[in-house]
Amino acid sequence: MNGAESLLTTLSRNDVNVCFANPGTSEMHFVAALDQVGEMRCVLGLFEGVVTGAADGYARMLDRPAVTLLHLGPGLANGLSNLHNAMRANSPIVNIIGDHATYHRQLDAPLTSDIEGTARPFSHWVRTSANADSLASDAVAAVAAARSAPGKIASLILPADTAWNEVRNAQPAVTSASLLSPPARPTDSAIDAAAKILELDGTSALILAGQATRQGPLEFAGMIAAATGARLYSQTLASRIERGAGRVAIERIPYPIDQAIDLLKDVENIILVGAGAPVGFFAYPGKPGLLYQPGTRIHELVSVEGDIPYALEALADAVGAKQSMAAKVDLDLPARPTGSITPEKIGQLLAATLPADAIVVDESLTTGRSFITATRSSRPHDWMLPTGGSIGFALPVAAGAAIACAERKVVCLESDGSGMFMPQALWTHAREGLNILTIVFANRKYQILRNEMQNVGVTEIGPKASALLDIDNPEIDWVSLARSFGIDAVRVDTMDGFSSAIDAGFATQGPYLIEVAF
Repeated sequence: MNGAESLLTTLSRNDVNVCFANPGTSEMHFVAALDQVGEMRCVLGLFEGVVTGAADGYARMLDRPAVTLLHLGPGLANGLSNLHNAMRANSPIVNIIGDHATYHRQLDAPLTSDIEGTARPFSHWVRTSANADSLASDAVAAVAAARSAPGKIASLILPADTAWNEVRNAQPAVTSASLLSPPARPTDSAIDAAAKILELDGTSALILAGQATRQGPLEFAGMIAAATGARLYSQTLASRIERGAGRVAIERIPYPIDQAIDLLKDVENIILVGAGAPVGFFAYPGKPGLLYQPGTRIHELVSVEGDIPYALEALADAVGAKQSMAAKVDLDLPARPTGSITPEKIGQLLAATLPADAIVVDESLTTGRSFITATRSSRPHDWMLPTGGSIGFALPVAAGAAIACAERKVVCLESDGSGMFMPQALWTHAREGLNILTIVFANRKYQILRNEMQNVGVTEIGPKASALLDIDNPEIDWVSLARSFGIDAVRVDTMDGFSSAIDAGFATQGPYLIEVAF
């Protein structure tokens, strides 16, 4: 058995059995070993950002890591933007990053780089394997690091000779589960302090993130809200919210800073549940960075690394909320809109048609700001957002979510500008036959940047600046692009046409794309 075979065997034994890959020369023995170690499913991405984004989507849905295979420092660099999103989503991922053979590094060949230095800002754990004998124990350590609460990025660097050399004296490799510790529970004093704050006069709010936005913990948050009158908010960009009919509703803190400040202006007490105190995405001239008012009490019930389900249940006990009925959303589907296309009508159509148990991956940015509100009482579904704000998120993450949950329909809400960051993901959708309906909102501009111009105080946009904000010359043909990747696609420019197309998309067992022109 060579090092690559030892590595793959160890990953599979530790329940890591999907690999998203874009390999190069230094990873060829790993690739060859895939046919010798049959437990690993390998999925090719045509760009490393697709690879890391798919691993993020897979992890968000299953709460366990996939492995990525990346080629040297430049390959890792190509995948960093979606690793940034994955870090902010607390997604467990194991990166395998190929490197030159140990004796070749000193020659400073063209692809030589500081891989550890590149990986560290986007990883919680980094190690370079010394030899083939250490690969099994290194792999176990990487998986354990990725699985440690709340989910982390582990990067294992694989010199080529450690992969091709034979294993002679393998280091003992325990299972990753034996290396894990349960997440820390909040102290009784932290729970009591939160309970006392909720008894105070004035408006209180729980800001929920991480596991707190899943159905079970949300039940306890709903009981607390029912008993105390506290509001329930999610962070602006949540990793995954389980929502819709039959579930506890939470309100998302808006992205636009003025709207966010207005939402929180009368909140006097904030309890943080796996979340940070709310701050603006950017600094704006003359506007505060903090979204809450000076003097607001901020109390952390539990960090994102702690035992969030326990913390919410314990707080429900402390405030006597377990006898309260959490308010659940009733199913209320709107009529399908007709006529011209507007963002508000798009939200209505989504609300009316989302199938039960859909997984929505949302990078609709400006077009979709009302979609979460519009779909509040739709059939039960999951909603995922780009937690780190790095663009090019939705198409890759949709691929990983579809592989993780093949029995569920994935709905990818994509803007035309952000979609062009990683359109190669559509090829993976087609090659793997993934059950993804992609809806591209084609307004032919970077509308979010036009809005940001106003936010930073620029009142007039000149022709040179405008040329950097519009993408209509030449016009991008998403239908032709999708078809070139092997995906059936249609363009719509009325709500009636959109309604028919969305029915066709939901009926298709495989990838389908709708370009919404407006």
